[in-house]
Formats: sequence, structure tokens, C-alpha cells
Amino acid sequence: MNPPETYIRKHLKFNFLVGLIDGGLFGVGIGFGSFMAILPLFVSHMTDSALLIGLIPAIHGAAWQLPQLLTAGSVSRAKRVKPIVLWATIHERVPYLGLAAVAFFLARLETSTALTLTFLLVIWQSLGAGFAANAWQTMVTKVMPTELHGTFFGTQSAAFNGLAGLSAIAAGFVLEKLPSPLDFTLCFLTTFVFFALSYIAIAQTREQESPRPEVEEHPAAFWGHSWNILKRDRNFNAFLVVRSISQFAAMGISFYIVYAVRQYGMSESTAGLMTGVLLISQVAFAPLMGRLGDRWSHRNVMILGGLGAAASSLLAWLANSVEWFYPVFLLAAIAIVAVWMIPLALTVRFGQEHERPLYIGLSNTVSAPATILAPILGGWIADTAGYHAMFLVSTFSGLLMAAVLLLFVKEPERNHHESAS
Repeated sequence: MNPPETYIRKHLKFNFLVGLIDGGLFGVGIGFGSFMAILPLFVSHMTDSALLIGLIPAIHGAAWQLPQLLTAGSVSRAKRVKPIVLWATIHERVPYLGLAAVAFFLARLETSTALTLTFLLVIWQSLGAGFAANAWQTMVTKVMPTELHGTFFGTQSAAFNGLAGLSAIAAGFVLEKLPSPLDFTLCFLTTFVFFALSYIAIAQTREQESPRPEVEEHPAAFWGHSWNILKRDRNFNAFLVVRSISQFAAMGISFYIVYAVRQYGMSESTAGLMTGVLLISQVAFAPLMGRLGDRWSHRNVMILGGLGAAASSLLAWLANSVEWFYPVFLLAAIAIVAVWMIPLALTVRFGQEHERPLYIGLSNTVSAPATILAPILGGWIADTAGYHAMFLVSTFSGLLMAAVLLLFVKEPERNHHESAS
């Protein structure tokens, strides 16, 4: 066992535990300020436009993905990536203080002003997450052995979603019981507090300094290397197509709460409960699907997720009461794990170790346009043709995602030497 691998094994339990604590605390915070439920609900108090409501998850997803290729060069050259993570992630945490202020002064602000401030803060927060994302994924895959990548991402996702689910239920009761402006103000302040605690946890990660990688400093060489990957790796290109399609497969999920509230009069406490069902279901599915991917095939697990997305949207289309949305959100949880968590473990298996940040960056940045377009398209379809039409488009996209994976994407070979990062 070489020295880098010895260091990884020595600190594995500590880093695994720190990662779980970080994910759990971050999950508590996000449950009170969810981009899938709480923030869209907050925006729905200012506008009836499904297009604007759909922009919230669109901005978050795209801004999380777009900067990742831009940061790949600096991450590739870094001997230690944790400092990059700690600097960038501050910007995904502080904006919730601003959202709390907007919520508190909402009654005194012009609607257009409140909406503008909300969207600016969402953009700031999401870009902060995006600039941290490549470094964070690289750091995790550096301090974890290759054979545990899916297991760690799945277990951390379970900690994140379990506590996020419980806090989302609590957020629903806060929104129903407390008067405005205290309701959303308290939710966003709580998010910030737990984000700060999560920051303390992630700062404890033990990362060994690596030898300076042999990576070209000149930007032209960096972009040239990225272009060469796209030209030579057809399997990865097919995977990128799947990642784009997956955004359309999942686009209906961010509208489920608003649709159920408007169509069936779902109360805010029930909306919180439904969000809890969505998040807590991921607690069961994320580690199971992550471990299944490690042992069986991450590609095949994504196929199951595409079918789950299709089934979720189809049930939402067929629904005639609030009760239908329990299985809708259960299936949506499978889809979310397949669309967002499984690709983290699958992406790092393409290419060689020194190319990992490039593959991570390409995987996310190339699919970013679809990430922002899908919810906008979903909102436009909902406004012009109705929610049922949008759910049918999601159903078709989920089936298409599964078909492309099955026919055109092969499981990358495992690079066992990567555990010695």
C-alpha cells in the first residue's frame, strides 16, 4: 500500500463521519429553505406565474452546474482542494440571511422589488454552490477509496435527506402556525444557522497534500484537453446526453407542491409533510442505490431512476386527490437520486485520475443549459397548456432517459488505482 493510500485508510473513518455530519447539518438547513418546495412556495406568495416559480429550481440547478468546468483548471492544479471548498461555500450559505431580510420586510416592499431581491439572492447562493461543487466532489473522491465512492455519496445523501425531510415537516408547521412575516423569516434564518454549523464540520476534513499535478497552466491547453475528451470519449458523450435528458424527466417535480396546493387545496402543513416524504424517501433510496451502483452498475441504477421519473409524472397526471401525491413523491425520490446523486459516482469513473476535475466539470457544465431550460419550459407549458401537459412531457423524457442509457451508455471500467489519489 503506497503512502497516499495509507493516509486515506488511516483517516477514512474520521472523514466518513465528518462527511455525514456535514451532510446532515446541511440537510436540516435545506429542509427549511428548500429549492424544491419552500422557496417556490415563498415566490408563489408574490406571483401566480408558473414560469417565475419554475425559475427557482432552474437557477439553482444551472448555477450549480455552470461554473464547474470553469473551476476545473484550478482544482486540477491544487495540491489541496479543501481551501477552495471552504472559500467558495461561504457564498452558498450567507445569502439566506438576505432571504430572511426580504421575507421580514416583504409587506413593506414593492412586489417587483421583493421578487428582484429574491432572485438575486438565489443566483448568488446557487453560484456559490456551483463554484464549490467541483472542488468538493474532487475532495471527496480524493479522501475516499474508489470502491466506496457510491457508498459514501449514498450514505451522505441519506443523512442529508433524512434530516432535511424532518426539518421540511417542521417548516410546514412553522409556515402554517406563525403569522407573516415571521414564518418565512424564521425558516430562512434557521437555514443559515445550520449551514454555519455544516461549514464547521466540513472544515475538519483531513486531506493530504498531493504532489503538484502535471497539468498545463495555460488556459488554451486546458480548454484543448477538455475538447479532446469530448472528441475521443463517445461513451462519455452519450452520458452527457443522458444528463441533459434527465433534467426534463425531473422537471415536473418542482411543480408538484404548487400544483397540489392550487388544484386540490393542499394545506401548507401537508405541503411540508409531502416535502418530508420526498426527502425522507431519499434516505432509504440513496444509500441503497449508491451501494447497488458500486456492487452492480451505476448505469443500470440510473435506468431505474429514469423509469421512476416517468412513473412519478404519470401518476401526477392521473391524480385526482391529494393522497395520490404520496406515491408521486416516493417515485420522485428515486428519480432525484438517479438524476443528481448517482452521476456523482459515475462521472469520476470516466477517464484517468488526473482528468477527474475535467470530467466532473464537463459533466455538469455541458448539461447546465438543460438544467435551466427544463423548469422554464415546464413553467411555460403549465401556463399555456396546463400542468397535465407538462407532466406528460416529463413522463416521455423519463422513458427516453432510460432508453438512451440502455442502448448507448456503457458502464466505465473501475480505476482501482484512484484510491491512491
